[in-house]
Amino acid sequence: MHLSSAFADAPATASASDLPFPTAPSDRAAALLRAAEHLLSILERGLGIDAAGLRAAMIDAFGSSDAAGAWAWKDAYEACEAAQLLFLRRFGPAINARPAAAQLAMLAKVVALVPSQTRRSEESQALQQFSTPLPLAFVAACAAAITPADLVLEPSAGTGLLAVFAELARASLVLNELGDARAELLTRLFPATIVTRHDAAHIHDHLDPAIRPSVVMMNPPFSAGAHVEGRVADAALRHVSSALARLPEDGRLVAITGASLSPESPSWRGAFVRLQERGRVVFSAAIDGRAYARHGTTTDTRLTVIDRVPAADPSCFPESPGVASDAATLLRWVAEYVPPRTAITASRTSVVPTLRKAASPVPRSSARVARPLAPVAADAVELGYETCDWAPAQGRPLSEALYEPYALQSVRIPDGAAHPTPLVQSAAMASVALPKPSYRPHLPSRLVAMGPLSDAQLETVVYAGEAHAGHLAGSWTVDATFDQVSAAADAAEGAVRFRRGFMLGDGTGAGKGRQVAGIILDNWLKGRRRAVWVSKSDTLIEDAQRDWSALGQERLLIQPLSRFRQGAPIRLDEAILFTTYATLRSDAREERCSRLQQILDWLGPDFDGVIVFDESHAMQNAAGSKSERGDTAPSQQGRAGLRLQHALPDARVLYVSATGATTVHNLAYAQRLGLWGGEDFPFATRAEFVQAIEAGGVAAMEVLARDLKSLGLYTARSLSYEGVEYELVDHELTPEQTRIYDAYAGAFEVIHNNLSAAMEAANITGAEGTLNRQAKSAARSAFESAKQRFFNHLITAMKTPTLIRSVERDLSEGHACVVQIVSTGEALMERRLAEIPTEEWGDVAVDITPREYVLCRDRHKTLYPKSPLC
Repeated sequence: MHLSSAFADAPATASASDLPFPTAPSDRAAALLRAAEHLLSILERGLGIDAAGLRAAMIDAFGSSDAAGAWAWKDAYEACEAAQLLFLRRFGPAINARPAAAQLAMLAKVVALVPSQTRRSEESQALQQFSTPLPLAFVAACAAAITPADLVLEPSAGTGLLAVFAELARASLVLNELGDARAELLTRLFPATIVTRHDAAHIHDHLDPAIRPSVVMMNPPFSAGAHVEGRVADAALRHVSSALARLPEDGRLVAITGASLSPESPSWRGAFVRLQERGRVVFSAAIDGRAYARHGTTTDTRLTVIDRVPAADPSCFPESPGVASDAATLLRWVAEYVPPRTAITASRTSVVPTLRKAASPVPRSSARVARPLAPVAADAVELGYETCDWAPAQGRPLSEALYEPYALQSVRIPDGAAHPTPLVQSAAMASVALPKPSYRPHLPSRLVAMGPLSDAQLETVVYAGEAHAGHLAGSWTVDATFDQVSAAADAAEGAVRFRRGFMLGDGTGAGKGRQVAGIILDNWLKGRRRAVWVSKSDTLIEDAQRDWSALGQERLLIQPLSRFRQGAPIRLDEAILFTTYATLRSDAREERCSRLQQILDWLGPDFDGVIVFDESHAMQNAAGSKSERGDTAPSQQGRAGLRLQHALPDARVLYVSATGATTVHNLAYAQRLGLWGGEDFPFATRAEFVQAIEAGGVAAMEVLARDLKSLGLYTARSLSYEGVEYELVDHELTPEQTRIYDAYAGAFEVIHNNLSAAMEAANITGAEGTLNRQAKSAARSAFESAKQRFFNHLITAMKTPTLIRSVERDLSEGHACVVQIVSTGEALMERRLAEIPTEEWGDVAVDITPREYVLCRDRHKTLYPKSPLC
């Protein structure tokens, strides 16, 4: 079908049969452009391109066939897309002179002239490289309402089919494409445009701070992550969130995503509510999968338009008009429902007027690479504070109370906000002051002025940086297993010095997570763009991401280690890697390196960023201990934590724990505090340290904590309970509850009275006394623990009605009620569910009461009162 009889024949393209076989990305891009120019000559005449014609153009451009490995059909399809772009560039002004509906019809005719994409490559599958069909790209450009004054960013530019419409609108462009071959092609198709090669999921962090686009048009991967194997469910959301963060106020983002990424979806509604705190969703409509049919997929998609203005009510979203059956319907909806854009002042956007060479690929080696500060650093300022001398308030000596009010002692932060709740510290800690610091952290100015970090939390950031600025005394050698550390001469081969660490010992409510995020952010702004956050549970990543985003950062920069298979390289250039102690201790297996080695390969031997040991008491018993029952072997996760510290001597280690350690033996993990083998404490070895502190008892531990504070290595604050009133609620047992309690007490009495006979029948005891002391101890221990658990559950259940009435009364009086659930019964429920056959899952009837403690679990036997041996 001819599009216009006025289309002139293009000049014949030069043959490439005499060119060498193109292998480098730049050479292949040049060959693709030659093929595209050849195909353009066919489109200009209004002729269709069939498979034979496409193959001939590719052979002519590459000098060989696909059978010889010179090119793949994915390359051929990209040559077709480049030809469409060249066609629009040549005839775009004529097409733009028509009404929007006529332009769309014209583009549909162009698309019909090129073959459907029926073959995929491994790279295109892994990165989900589905270019935007021209009709859909045109509708997206209409929704963006691009003007010549705009700077348009396309984070996943592909072959430029979205970007060309911004070019036709005479806007300036910034393009990004991670794929090397596509990026090289873009540099040739848009020679006067910046082309970067970053992971678009973190485009805001990678892009030059001077680039401030007023419009973002994007078609990100729907469920694929760069360098991540397997499906990434929130991949598109990550791209959208990072791109939105780069927009100035009143900017507009237009995204083509999978249809399921919708504020109407229960799975994504919470994410969109958080998103609307920064930008308001003004339009969202699904698109039938047939729109993508010629590009190799029939997946339903969605067009979403977001204006960079916080929503008045983040939980309120515009009603979707439905599912558009074709691009024409979607264009009509855009014209009807998408509001006009708000003008952006020149000061809030930056247009790059000069030609720049395409950026080089980001280095992917595991070693640490020095990088310039990320865009957020443009707003970073040095925290201003004043040092001062401290002494107890005149006329107000320390009281005899266990706790004293907490206030900054050695620094004053003029712009720092007070902590929202009064803090206290122990009398021993209050008797000394932190030393005067000299370290100056860098933080975004709004964190100080607006109060996401209080003055007490900012103080922690200052002193953590102060501690991390120095090294422990002495030099040491570390063996290949990272287990053995030996003193060495400073000039000894392989000798290292360990960087000093810091311990944050605040209690609940002081905001330990936010302080950790502040310490990481300070280092992040100084160019240390890799960090490790170790915690007790995988679910705590949500808390870490919450605290990180509270400081204005992209929450998805915190990535779980579990996203990467054991032994596979971690292909993240900049990230905070979150893992658990249980994962950290995973050993090498089946020719796959250990999780610890996987982390070390990513960080590199010269790593000097932050390693956070959250809930660091989970590493207790890192060096083993002795007790009346004999020696206790070191815990696996404690050893793994020590190995990580030994392997990275220059890392900035942060211990976070409200309890620290229950015994002095359990402080073995805190190697970076210099408690032994250094200048600050008079203990040459850990054994001497343990012996001295044990001899001093609790008082010695308090002195140790006080001395660590005086050295600037430890803080321990907690919420003040001043003004808190306590009222006991009495529950009167009903006669029925008394009867139930007495019945169960009688059952346990039967078990207790027959326990000796049961042990004798099991040959644990006999006429001559105990035959198996360990089994006897285990049986009595099992009985007593089962009895305590049972009656704890029973009494709690009996008190619950009174608790509910008390809560209802308080709510009616306008009070807020907080109920602490100590035991959820989750383990018991899981045991009960595991016993249910799969054929009964459709009608589950399960007993999760504590009856199991007094009844035998074997349902095929008569139910007798349960013995610990049952």
